[in-house]
Amino acid sequence: MAIEAVLFDFSGTVFRLEESAFHSANLTDAQGRPLDTHEIAEIMRRMTAPVGQFVEFDAEGQYAWDNRDLDPALHRTAYMQVLEKSGVPDVSAEQLYAQLLNPAAWTPYPDAGQVLRELSERGIRVGMVSNIAFDIRPAFVSRGWHRYIDNFALSFEVGAMKPDLRIFKSAIDKLDTTPENTLMVGDSAEADGGATALGCAFALVDPLPTVDRPSGLRDALIEHGILTATS
Repeated sequence: MAIEAVLFDFSGTVFRLEESAFHSANLTDAQGRPLDTHEIAEIMRRMTAPVGQFVEFDAEGQYAWDNRDLDPALHRTAYMQVLEKSGVPDVSAEQLYAQLLNPAAWTPYPDAGQVLRELSERGIRVGMVSNIAFDIRPAFVSRGWHRYIDNFALSFEVGAMKPDLRIFKSAIDKLDTTPENTLMVGDSAEADGGATALGCAFALVDPLPTVDRPSGLRDALIEHGILTATS
């Protein structure tokens, strides 16, 4: 069946929080030593990986982690514990967490704007489906891309986290289409790929640094026959 709608994940798919945003937080360890590039990369992985748990929590922290993308307060509790247990002192942790929540700190993949525009021009409905506890709309508004997005299904607003089928169903219903006519694009086969249980097609992209993935979104849509190499 023809694809009538495309759903995109946010982090690692359309936008990425680059290491440069983490460097601007002037991260240090508990002794005040600046963290090196490898240490910052590991903290970035712990803060942005779509699935997996990288530290051990206390009871409060574990509950917060398991439900982090359903409530802003739980999100803060979870990630501040991640930073604490990663050896980041309070001052640096506060700066880093603020960067995580700042839509302006996120970098779009090079082909994102053009791909969203082309889909809109072709009459293909577009939805963003994200496990997230803050509003990502400003990242699109600031670039004028919000006009290409027909619906934002954000976990903290919907009340369900991927791979829970409810968040995908919410997005599909708002786009007035069917799973069989929908493609989900994301960087996690576990979380984003959950859409296949409803009957959606799925395209996996690699959450590389933006400079290393100039055409990942376009390539995925070409592979599924939605865009062409010459479009």
